[in-house]
Amino acid sequence: MKYDQLIALEAIVSTGTFRGAAERLNKSQSAVSHAIRLLEDELEIELFNRAAYRPSLTPAGEIIYREASRVLRQMQDLRSTAARLRAREEPAISLAVTATMDLDPLLSALADVGHRHPATHIRLGMEMMGGPVARLMEGKADIALASLDGVPLDEVEAEPIAEVTIRPVASPSLNLPSSTRAISVSEMQGFIQVITAGTGGGSHVQSRDLLPGGRKWTVSDLSAKKKVIVAGLGWGGLPDHMTAEERGSTALLPLNLEGFPVRHTVIFKIRRRDQPLGIVASELWDKIGMP
Repeated sequence: MKYDQLIALEAIVSTGTFRGAAERLNKSQSAVSHAIRLLEDELEIELFNRAAYRPSLTPAGEIIYREASRVLRQMQDLRSTAARLRAREEPAISLAVTATMDLDPLLSALADVGHRHPATHIRLGMEMMGGPVARLMEGKADIALASLDGVPLDEVEAEPIAEVTIRPVASPSLNLPSSTRAISVSEMQGFIQVITAGTGGGSHVQSRDLLPGGRKWTVSDLSAKKKVIVAGLGWGGLPDHMTAEERGSTALLPLNLEGFPVRHTVIFKIRRRDQPLGIVASELWDKIGMP
């Protein structure tokens, strides 16, 4: 079974005659007839009734034609993909995103770029603390979305795109003091502080907002951290966008703690100066911005 045989089959059906197919394909009618005869011999199926002036598909031919049309569309898509790749579109691009960031503002940019460049595989990795910048500097990410903490500013280009508010919260079942005054470190030492492990290596571990002398549990990601806190097993800082519903229903209570202020962190899009972005990554970079 060859590509030109399937093309001939489609041309005959669409034009209605072998002659019409030959004119469309710029071939002789005998060449078209020969291609179909070879296909029928290979499949051991008669594709056309040839008794009338206009050939008509047999019941088996109808099925083969539907499948052939599907294969031809797939082959055309493959040709289009190859053409886009020849135009130097990247086969894949990678984003390393801080897990504290709300992804909702990013989704429209991803959708637009994904629609325009379907041949490019977009990899989106959620990282903790220094993870996004570590992936960028290791060459494992084209773009990082993170704060500028620990970023070698002379080696990157950065533009602000969002702001994240992190505040300490706890379940009412933890029975923390309910007064409006700041709760002291000594009062909090009997309660478990839930923290997340960094993904940036040994040099990127949580160092601020750690209450001294207290008990601590470490979890792998913010989703797990939130579940542990909602369950009343401990307290910790979480992004406002992750807790809006729970704070509204009082399933989680914001805490006023000494040594753990509400933090407002600016998130930047970051790329390396020494590694220019490809076509698709550049387009995504331009689309990511402040809402």
